[in-house]
Amino acid sequence: MRIVRWRLPFGVRIELLSQQQSEGIMAIDELQAIVQRCQILEEENFRAEDFNLFQVAGQKCLEEGYAAQLLEVIQNEKNKVIVKNMGWNLVCPLVRCILSYKQEDDKRERCLKILDQLVQLSNPKELLLGVLEQIEQAPGEQISETIMLLLQPLQTVILKLHGKKSYSVGLSLSTILNRLSLLPVPYTKDQIQEDKLHLCQCCNAVVDFTKPFVDEVVKNMKTSESGERELKEELLKFCLKSLKYPLLTAQLDQLEDIEEHPLRHFAAEILGILSDIGEFTPAVFSHGSHSQNWDNHEFLDIDRNDSVDSLACLSYLVFVQYIGIDCFPMIFSPSYLLQCNMLHVEVLLKRTEESILAKGLDLFENCLLRMDNNSLLHQYLEFRNFITASQDLVKVMTLCPIEDLRKKSLNVLQLYIDKFDTEGKYTLFRCLLKTSNHAGVEGYVIQNIKNQIDLSLKRGQDNKWFTGHQLVSLLDEVFCLPEGAETDLLQSSDRIMAALNLLRYLVIKDNEHDNQTGVWTILTKVTQNFLKPLHTGLNMSKAHYEAEIKNKKENRRESHTSNTVCSVTVSGEKMPNMSAETQLQVLHSALFTFDLIESVLARVEELIEVKIKAVTDENIGVK
Repeated sequence: MRIVRWRLPFGVRIELLSQQQSEGIMAIDELQAIVQRCQILEEENFRAEDFNLFQVAGQKCLEEGYAAQLLEVIQNEKNKVIVKNMGWNLVCPLVRCILSYKQEDDKRERCLKILDQLVQLSNPKELLLGVLEQIEQAPGEQISETIMLLLQPLQTVILKLHGKKSYSVGLSLSTILNRLSLLPVPYTKDQIQEDKLHLCQCCNAVVDFTKPFVDEVVKNMKTSESGERELKEELLKFCLKSLKYPLLTAQLDQLEDIEEHPLRHFAAEILGILSDIGEFTPAVFSHGSHSQNWDNHEFLDIDRNDSVDSLACLSYLVFVQYIGIDCFPMIFSPSYLLQCNMLHVEVLLKRTEESILAKGLDLFENCLLRMDNNSLLHQYLEFRNFITASQDLVKVMTLCPIEDLRKKSLNVLQLYIDKFDTEGKYTLFRCLLKTSNHAGVEGYVIQNIKNQIDLSLKRGQDNKWFTGHQLVSLLDEVFCLPEGAETDLLQSSDRIMAALNLLRYLVIKDNEHDNQTGVWTILTKVTQNFLKPLHTGLNMSKAHYEAEIKNKKENRRESHTSNTVCSVTVSGEKMPNMSAETQLQVLHSALFTFDLIESVLARVEELIEVKIKAVTDENIGVK
C-alpha cells in the first residue's frame, strides 16, 4: 500500500492513506455493512438492492486488491446463507481478476480460493448460469483461457444438479463449443505446436470435463430411465459437434510424429466416448440419411442436416487415420464399406476448403484400395452416389485451384475406373462423356476407352462391352463435334486429339474382315460427322488466326514498339491485357495446335485409304 507522508512545521508526521487504499477500505466497510444487515434477515427477505450492493462491494474489494478480506467474509459460517444466494454475482469480477493476474501471483491464488468457495456454497442453478454467462462473454483471445478456468467449477456445479443434469450438461457443452467455434483451427505445423489461442489444449480439457457424465451413462446403460437416455443424447450431440468442429478442418498429418498431434488425441477421445456410450458402430454405419441403426430416431431427424459433416469426418478418422479402428467389427466386404462411405465422400468433395477436400479424396482412395481391380459390380452405379462421386472428382480436377488436389483427384478417378467390372467401366465412360463438359476430361476418358478396347482385343475374349454393337454405340459419343465445323477446336483440342488417336488405333488394330470393334461399320458416319467437319473447322480456324497474326504484326510496325499493352480474344473469351509480343506467341501456339491436329487427321485418313485399297485389291484378286 502506498502511504502519503506530510511533514508539519513543528516536526510532527501525520500518515494519510492514499485514495486507492481509502477506496479499498470503504469497499470492505460497505461489504461488511451489507453482510451484517443481511445476517439478521431470512433469505426470502433479501431484496434486489441487497444483491446489487453485495456485488458492487465485492467487485470493489477484488479490484482494489482486497481478495483476502473478501475470502474471509465468504468463509465465515455466519454468511453461508448470504453466499448461497448472492455469491454467484461475484463470478464475473472474479474471472476478470484471475485472468489479469500472472500464474504465480498470490492474488490469483486468493481469487481461485474464492471461486472454489463459491462453487461449494452458492446456489448451483444460479452459479451455473453465471459461469456460462462468463464463457459467452469472453473476448476472442481469452475464450480458451476462460473455458479452461471454469471447466472444473462447472463440472462440480452440474454434479450437484441431480434433477436437471442432462439439460445442464447439454447447455454447457453447447455453449462451450459455440464459443470455441469462433477460433481458427491451427493448420500449419508451427501453428499446431504454438497453439496460440490454446484451442487444442482447451478441447482436450473439455473431454476431461465430460468424463464423469460418460461414466454415469456407461454405469446405467442397461436402465431405460429417461434421464439417462437424455444424458446419453447430450453426449452424442457433443461428439457430433466436435467432429464437425474442430476435427473436420484439422490437419492431422502435419506433424512428423502424428501421435503427438493434440487434436488427434482429442479425436481419439471423442471416438472413445462414442464407443463407451454404445454409439460408435451405429454412427459409422448410419449412411447419413439411412439411420436405421440408431436408437434415437427423433434426435437424428432434428440434427440430420448438421450431422452429415460430422459423420463424414468420423468415417475419415476411422478408415484413413485408423482412430478407433480396434472398436470396428472387421467382418464387412470392401464393396459394402465403399457403399457405406459414398455419401460421406460426396459430402466432403462438395466442400471447397483444402483440408476437407483432402479428407474426401483420402477417404475415397482408402476405400478403393481395399478392393481388387474389376471387382466392383456395375449394379452399384444404380446408386446415385456412385455416379455423383465421379462428377465430384471431375469438378475437383477442373476447378480446384490447388494443384496437388487436382492431381490427387485424377489419380482417384483412375482408381475408381479400375475397380469396376467391364460393364461398370462402360457405363461410367458414357456418363463422364455426357456430363463432364471439359475437353481435357473427355480426352482422358477416351484414352481409357482405348485401353479397354486394347485389352479386349489382346485377350481374344468375347467382350461385348468393348467390341461389336455396344462399342459402336459408345464410339458414336466419341467421334463427333458438338457444333460441327464451328466447334471451338482450340478449346476442344484435347478431346479431338484423343478421338483421332483412338480412330488411328482402331484402323491399325482391327482389319475390315474381322471388324471386331465395329469401326468399319460406322466409318462412313465417322467421316461425315467427324472427319469432314474437322477439316472444315481447321481451315476456318487457321485462316482466322493467321489473319489475327497478320493484323498484330502490322499494328506493331505502326506503333514502332513491342511494349504496347492491348487485349486479345481467344476461344470467345477476352484474355488479360498483354503486350503485342505475348499476343503473337499465344496466336502462334494456337496455330501449332491446329497443325498438330491436322497432321494426325492426315495420318488417320491415309491409314483408312490404305486399308480400304488393300481390301479392294484383295477382292479384285479373288475375282
